[in-house]
Amino acid sequence: MYVDSVAGKVSAWAWIGVAVAGGAGACARFLLDGWVAARFGRGLPLGTFAVNISGAFLLGLLDGLALNGDAMAVAGTATIGAYTTFSTWMFETQRLAEDGEFTAAALNVGASLVVGFAAVVLGHLLGTRL
Repeated sequence: MYVDSVAGKVSAWAWIGVAVAGGAGACARFLLDGWVAARFGRGLPLGTFAVNISGAFLLGLLDGLALNGDAMAVAGTATIGAYTTFSTWMFETQRLAEDGEFTAAALNVGASLVVGFAAVVLGHLLGTRL
């Protein structure tokens, strides 16, 4: 059985996989963010940084492995999409700026973009070699 979606036809099993994998990705984000915050404190949003950088690497890896179709929908869109968090990154950056931590806010944006891009490229290169 297939369900029509914006991306085309997706199997019912893929939709179930998206739900389960998305939940797992969100739980993994919560656990990693909490672990990093407990270890390094919450002064800087290092937990969100770790989540987003590792997610960028993993998404690049999946792309390098040439995953597509249902496999990419479940692994990339659901799992990594639920794992990473653009909104939290922007919220934490806004919070830093509101607290007068303009250097930290700028560093959070700049480092996230530069290191995130490097992580996705590294993941992609590794994926193409596996």
